[in-house]
Amino acid sequence: MPNYYNYILRCADGTLYSGSTVDPQKRLAAHNAGRGAKYTRSRRPVRMIALWQWPDKGAAMSAEARVKRLTREEKLALAAGVSFPSGGKRVSVPKEKRPRRN
Repeated sequence: MPNYYNYILRCADGTLYSGSTVDPQKRLAAHNAGRGAKYTRSRRPVRMIALWQWPDKGAAMSAEARVKRLTREEKLALAAGVSFPSGGKRVSVPKEKRPRRN
């Protein structure tokens, strides 16, 4: 059974974006390649500042809806380590893979 995740991105213009995925590293790469959400396409590069793991898709989607209703300040507090109200497990933010230069 796959894991489900919620994340918060900080865009190049300083705005925040939140979303859900089953593969955080792949989703971050997609956002930075312009294949992510329409919102982030013109605000690249983006950096993942918070990531939570959930036991099932329903819990992840419910959490995403709650995060999207938060103010910017509340999202930043959540990203800074304030506990997620309904128990999502905080996990390490993936580093985006960069192509090797020769």
